[in-house]
Amino acid sequence: MLCGIDEAGRGPIAGDLVIAGCILHSPIDGLNDSKKLSEKKRELLYEKIILNASYHIVKFTAQEIDNNGISTCLANGLREIMMQLDSDTYLFDGNTTFGVVGLTTMVKADTKIAEVSAASILAKVTHDRDIYIESKKYPEYHFEKHKGYGTKLHIEMIKKYGYCKIHRRSYKLKALQENL
Repeated sequence: MLCGIDEAGRGPIAGDLVIAGCILHSPIDGLNDSKKLSEKKRELLYEKIILNASYHIVKFTAQEIDNNGISTCLANGLREIMMQLDSDTYLFDGNTTFGVVGLTTMVKADTKIAEVSAASILAKVTHDRDIYIESKKYPEYHFEKHKGYGTKLHIEMIKKYGYCKIHRRSYKLKALQENL
């Protein structure tokens, strides 16, 4: 049995880091790397995945990332998934295990292995749904448009309004250094 694992939200400067593990119970057509699918397709597949899989989703807030570091959060999330989902093999998309024993990695696994594609979709949809909720709390930042990434619009809004609760203050951006 294979548990695929992937994350969403490692690169943004705002919002949660989301890590998902997934064991499929039956094949699902259309799985792929979440970034290669439309939002509508991801949402449809998300519903199919949760009905046809065992899964576990872990989230780390901006404050947890700032306090512990992204690598520690990733390692802790990977360990939690491995404790929650019983599998013979745990395959994480990428090229590093973050020191987690018993974890296998594969670059581009989210495009090659159905379980990792499913985990990618679970993580991305969870991340995007959460950031959309945050966009309602902090409309001035337009999170629904950039999903927390350091786009020109997002940086301009930070310059104008400063950081909010969901910003990762440990992520240093040259464009913001002289302003904050």
